[in-house]
Amino acid sequence: MNFIAKVFILYVERKEFFAKLVVEHIALTFTAILIISLTGLFVGIYMTRNKRMAEIVMGFVNFLYTVPSIAFFGFLVSITGIGNRSALIALVVYGLMPMIRNTYVGIIEVDEDIVESALGMGSTDRQLLMKVQLPIALPVIIAGFRTMVVMTIALGGIASFIGAGGLGVAIWRGITTNFTEMTFAGSLLVALLAIVSDFLLGIVEKKVRKKIFGTEKRRVA
Repeated sequence: MNFIAKVFILYVERKEFFAKLVVEHIALTFTAILIISLTGLFVGIYMTRNKRMAEIVMGFVNFLYTVPSIAFFGFLVSITGIGNRSALIALVVYGLMPMIRNTYVGIIEVDEDIVESALGMGSTDRQLLMKVQLPIALPVIIAGFRTMVVMTIALGGIASFIGAGGLGVAIWRGITTNFTEMTFAGSLLVALLAIVSDFLLGIVEKKVRKKIFGTEKRRVA
């Protein structure tokens, strides 16, 4: 019996187990995605109004990305303990970069002539942001959101290494018991979740770009 057949038999025989892990994985990553989205938007917008803050935040976030994820997970365990809390913190920290960067870049790269025209017509800073800058920057922000979602789902696969739930449980169990089919089965489901999410968000991104620019441009990662 070939390897792929064994994996699919495993799915059938352990369907309740994998269904439970998929639900846990979605719950963990969705919570992280929600926190990242709100925090990333707020920080990204604030950075466009405070240049000094922008330099500090971008430098700090870039530094965090030089730390290997496994090392960061281990560091968090010593502070917040084993479980979903540490995993959630790690997912949020690693997912902030694309949201913050794309929100910031999308807003500051709005054509200066458009900004000056809006200000000349008497727009307040709030009106400028909500009615001009954010709508124009939306495709870039969605591109960052799309990248962040895929990254968070994928990174959630190693969350079980510090005692969290999700599909990483299957991956870790397969590794520790030398059960290759289990490792592959968990990894495949993580990949499928990421691919399906990216596909659906890609459709949304194309529609937004077409509505705003009248064309479908490549996303900014």
